[in-house]
Amino acid sequence: MKLFPKSAFARTVGLLALVLLLNQIVSYLMVSNYVVKPSIEQMSQLVAKQIRTMFISDRVLSNQNESLAVAFYNATGIRVFSDEQAQNEGLDKTTYYGYLSSLMSKHLNGPAEVRVSQGQAFYIWVKPPQAPRYWVRVPLESIHSGEFSPLVVYLIVIGVLSVIGGILFANWLNRPLKALETAAQQVGRGEFPEQLSEKGASEIMSVTKAFNQMSRGIKELENDRNLLMAGVSHDLRTPLTRIRLAAEMMPESEDYLAQGIIEDIDDMNDIIDQFIDYVRLDQQEKASRESLNELLEQTLANLPDSWEKTFSADLGDCPLVWVRPLSIKRVVINLLENAERYGNTKACVRSGYDKQRKTVWLSVSDDGPGIPEEQQQNLFQPFTQGDKARGGVGSGLGLAIIKRIVDRHNGRITLKNQAEGGLCVRIDLPLRKALAG
Repeated sequence: MKLFPKSAFARTVGLLALVLLLNQIVSYLMVSNYVVKPSIEQMSQLVAKQIRTMFISDRVLSNQNESLAVAFYNATGIRVFSDEQAQNEGLDKTTYYGYLSSLMSKHLNGPAEVRVSQGQAFYIWVKPPQAPRYWVRVPLESIHSGEFSPLVVYLIVIGVLSVIGGILFANWLNRPLKALETAAQQVGRGEFPEQLSEKGASEIMSVTKAFNQMSRGIKELENDRNLLMAGVSHDLRTPLTRIRLAAEMMPESEDYLAQGIIEDIDDMNDIIDQFIDYVRLDQQEKASRESLNELLEQTLANLPDSWEKTFSADLGDCPLVWVRPLSIKRVVINLLENAERYGNTKACVRSGYDKQRKTVWLSVSDDGPGIPEEQQQNLFQPFTQGDKARGGVGSGLGLAIIKRIVDRHNGRITLKNQAEGGLCVRIDLPLRKALAG
């Protein structure tokens, strides 16, 4: 049987008990060293002074050269000063204590004043009611302000040790949670990390075990979906190929009909490709540090010759960023395809660096009719198309594919209608490596 508890609750209780035990030990040491011990020493000193005072008269009688006052001072260290002498001895630097004054007045059966001075020596000054023009100075040699420095050190040490112990314990307890958080973010981006180690507190082990089961289930579901999509696309392409072959073999008198069939088949193949792209999204592609401007230039240089719109570039200075190059190119080509499809005559690609947010950004803007703001957020859902003013061509997966890729990069995508007309799509990507692989 292990004495170390397994649950987070028991470990927290154990930590609190340990901290309280340490505080009790330190409190005991402080009280014994700075309260009990000084009190015993003071009591011993006072008893010793009383005993020495009892034999002053005998010693003075045997030594005719010693006065009674000198003998009393040598035995007790107590001296009597007039008001003027007391001022010269540092009475003005003392501190008045009302509580001690009231106690002393009670013991001396009259109004008394008590002051305390601290320096190299610790003195109590008393103005007794029996001699209101004089001050009696009593040394307390065992109490010095310097002796309290270990008390401060003890308090600081126990405080620092408690804080460090709490930080180490919290870090040790939360380390599996941080690993669980990272893995959950990866699964949210469509990635599937290795199974987490099931260790730590019993509650954490239960959550980790459930997460591993969930991750395995999602991965199996993703594999089944890929297999299903691959099978469906294969089964669809086979009859489409036969239809295309039959259309090309039609007589010349029906060329207009054959051409329409071939164009419909091409559109269907494009839609199937979009389905596959939406499902797969280059999940095996590794991330690397790339120049965003170079990716944009490469994409613009390879646009189809059949596109009719004029595309321009306004690229700013951008640092290298962690991205999946093929995925970002796919984002750009999808945005440019929308600009070609819905714009009037031109489109512009821009890029820049946001120093405050530590992100690089790219945008594609067209001069088309734009999209009403109340419809913009819904466009990121699969099979959703924009306003009728922008037409109804395509499968409605373009922006959904873009959104999934941007999410996998921990980025942000925003749509905004321009004041001069047209739609601007902006994508912000973080500089830091926020993706696996």
